Amino acid sequence: MKLTNDCYVISMGTKNFTETYYKDEKGWVKVSAKGKTFRMTAEQLLNHLLPAVAGVKPGLWCKVEYKVPEEIDSPEEN
Repeated sequence: MKLTNDCYVISMGTKNFTETYYKDEKGWVKVSAKGKTFRMTAEQLLNHLLPAVAGVKPGLWCKVEYKVPEEIDSPEEN
């Protein structure tokens, strides 16, 4: 079982939107609720996720899924 950062897809959102984060060969990628993709650093990713993990923003949830890198669909490739 491979346990590197590129094996996880992180979803975060509320009842009105969901954002997705994953790591590819170039670094971390955010897919916005509207489907736009943005490159980000690991520090930026933490700044987005920590409020959800800490529970400081009511209604904000976070989900992490394990996937082998071949299963992760990159919107940039579509």
